Parts: sequence; structure tokens; C-alpha cells
Amino acid sequence: MAERSANEVAKIGVIGVVHETNTFAPGLTGLDAFRKDWIVGKEAFCERYTGTKTSMGGVIAACQELGAELFPGFYTQATPSGLVTDEAFGAIVDGMVDSIEPGIDGLVVILHGAMVAASYPDAEGEILRRVREKVGRELPVAVTLDLHGNISPEMVGFSDLTVIYDTYPHIDPYERAVEAVYLLNGTVKGAIRPVQKLVHTRMLVAPQAMLTSSGVMKEMMDIAFEMEKEPGVLNIGVAGGFPYSDVADAGMTFVVVVDNDAALADSCGKRLRAAAWERRERFVVRQAEAAEAVELAVRHPEGPVILIESSDNVGGGSPADATHLLPHLLAAPKKSLIVIRDEEAVRQAAKLGIGAVLEYAIGGKSDDVHGEPVLVRGLIRTLFDGNYRHIGAYMTGQYARMGLTAVLECGNVTIILTEKRVAPWDPGHVKFVGLIPEQFHMIVVKSAIAWRTAFGDIAKHTIEVDTPGCCTANLHRFTYTALQRPIYPLDEIQ
Repeated sequence: MAERSANEVAKIGVIGVVHETNTFAPGLTGLDAFRKDWIVGKEAFCERYTGTKTSMGGVIAACQELGAELFPGFYTQATPSGLVTDEAFGAIVDGMVDSIEPGIDGLVVILHGAMVAASYPDAEGEILRRVREKVGRELPVAVTLDLHGNISPEMVGFSDLTVIYDTYPHIDPYERAVEAVYLLNGTVKGAIRPVQKLVHTRMLVAPQAMLTSSGVMKEMMDIAFEMEKEPGVLNIGVAGGFPYSDVADAGMTFVVVVDNDAALADSCGKRLRAAAWERRERFVVRQAEAAEAVELAVRHPEGPVILIESSDNVGGGSPADATHLLPHLLAAPKKSLIVIRDEEAVRQAAKLGIGAVLEYAIGGKSDDVHGEPVLVRGLIRTLFDGNYRHIGAYMTGQYARMGLTAVLECGNVTIILTEKRVAPWDPGHVKFVGLIPEQFHMIVVKSAIAWRTAFGDIAKHTIEVDTPGCCTANLHRFTYTALQRPIYPLDEIQ
């Protein structure tokens, strides 16, 4: 591709798919899961995402700032869940590739980094391979990735620029997309010549250890930020990885992007790997058993106390119907709040109506790992269609859909029953059903870290809970078959 002069208008294309695949989660993810965000063409893309603090909104804003002409193609996304079917993957990748406009000068590909399809363990590597087949080797391609991406050599090899979220909870997708577009524009104009280096740490890290505002992950981010100040370094991406995808390249990685200096990229990668390995033991998460966790929370003088049930982390692909904590909450003397997905129960509540009493065995219906149904009896306080927009710091303005939703009051326990899985990324999932989170002594969050964008500013104390589930922080609970070994902490490595 011929370089464009500084005064010429760059033509920037954008396509994407975002799915975080938990290969240990029950069920498969088919096309229907992606239909709620099935965006084709410029008009639909801009109408949906202009003004939102999303990756898509960032691409739109950056092109406007640069005076670049934007050519959106196909974009879709789905809530984290189980293995993606080949039918869904085929339709999505074909839609992406076919929608790339001819004659563009550069392409942004919005991906997650931990998508797994039945026949394509490295789904994003396959997507980028097919993109390259379509656009050729010369067209600059920039990729944005989630911090939880399992980054493969193919993903880096088929792209020119990789920009990864710097935050968890993820409050910077917009900013990282803007950065990616600016770097892509510089590449198109010939101002920079990116060289990438991928480094794997041989460490498997649970998301519960990836909080970027404090602790060991913040230390790694600070090292990367300091490295980005060095001459010639364009971007340092720190990917904690996603241990719930059993794929060869799962684990913590770094992507170093420099300006035409392979030796510099190699040097930065070695320093980052050494820093991570030195801190490896601090990435291991400590938790309390369910009964102990509730007892500790009850004894705490102030609430809300956040009970972090990360084994049922919706943002990691879990079924959102785990009941391991529910019996202990029902027996506790202080007010608590929990969200549980149960389509049958919420439909029964809708039939009975507001003010009626629902007696029903709820939750624990997805598999035999996330607990058994628990019989509850409670007053139906609210019914809600489940549709709202994010009002908090995470992807402000993003659409959210809980499906049919009922608020059930069972003594000291308030249960939000939802038809669909809902991650606690935004306070809207509580406030839009008329609840005030500060009024609860205990709040159960089916999340690892991202709950902080909903409740972080009101939490008086947090307790990590060790319960079975497909997103548990105890990685020894899983049987990996595809993961490259050895890897810490599953194996002893000298």
C-alpha cells in the first residue's frame, strides 16, 4: 500500500466481534446470542455507538478528530459464555471479512482475545488470517483487545498494531480504541513503522488477581507505562489472560509495539517477563468458604460488605444461577442482595404479579457444578422488562438487557431474579429495579473485579468466596487438555 501524505484524508475501516469464551461453562453459544448487537454498515454503527464510551465509540471519535473517513463494516458481540458453535463462528467471520470496504488505507479490528469456536481454538487468529487473505499483507491492521485476551502468535503475526485495555474493571475501551486509530493513522501516513513482539510469561492467572488500580497487577501496569516513555516504544500491552479458555496460548502475555526496532521490542519483552515471573506467587488468590464468608460479613460493623462469588462470574461466562451462598444468606440476621438467573422462576413471578407471594425452588439448574435449586418464599416487589443503558463508568451508554426481571423479598434477603444473565458491571442493574444498594449489609456479586464499577464506591469491605464454579480462582479445580504445559501455578517451574 502506498503511504498517504500528511494532508490526504485517510480511509479507515472497522469491523469486529467480541466474545469471551469459557470452555468450562455449560452449553454452547450460537448465533442467537449475538443477535442483540448485530450491526452492519456505517449508519447502524454510528447510530448505535456515537457518544458511547466503548471501543466502537472511540473509533468513531478518533476518526472525527483526525479528519479521517470512517468505513464501518460488520460488528457483533455477545455476553461471555460457553464454546461458540461453528455455525455462529462461520457466519460472523464471513460477515466481517465480506464487509471490509475496498480501497481503505487501514483497518481496525475490534476483538476480545479469548474467543474459542468448536473447530477453531484460536478463533481470533483465524479471523485475522482470513482478514489478511482479503486485504493482503501491505494494508495496516490495528487490533484492540481485552485485558483478558489469550494472545497467540498468529494474532500478532497477522496484525501490525495491538492495543490492549489498561484497566480492570475495564473503563478504558474508548481510550484504547482512540489510541489504536491514532497509531494506525500514523502508520498509514508513514510517520511510524510498527514492529510487534509477543512474550508469554508461562503464568496462568485468575482474573481475581488482575485489579489494575492496586496490588501486583498495578505494579506490572506501572512498569509498562514507564517503558512506554522510552524512545521508540509506541505501546505496551499487558494481557492478564483468561484461564477459563482451555487453549494452547492461555495465560499472561505482553505485546510490545515499537517503531521499526526489533531489538528494542525484544529487550522490553524480556524485562517485562522477568518482572512478572518475580511476582508470580503474589498472583495466587486466597478465599474463604461460603459459610465462613457470610459469617465474617455479618460480623463486620459496616455495610455494604461485598461477597465476591467469582466462581459464578457472568463476565467470565458462568451460568449466573449458582446457589452456594443463598442458604447461608437466608439464615443470616442482616439484609443481603443477590442476583440469580432463573427463567422459570421469573416467569412464574410475572404470572402471579406484584404483591403476590412466590414459593419456588430457584437457581442451580444449569449443571451440577453451580449448586442445587433452593426453595424460597418471598413477596414479589417489582417486575421489570430488564432493558436499560449503563449509567456508570464502564461503557457508559451501552445497552444492557436482563430480560424479564422480578424483585423478590424473602425476609432479610432480596433476590433479583432475571431471565437472562447479567454481569454487575453497572449500578443500573440494581437501581433500575428500584433498589438502593447502600441499604444492604451484604451484596453478592457474580464477578471477579468488574463489580467495582457498580459498587466500588460504596463498598465498606470485601470478602473473596471460594465456591465451585466454572470461573473459580482455584485453577487446580480444572482439567486442562489443550493448555501448553508446564505453566505456573499448575506445574513446578524452575
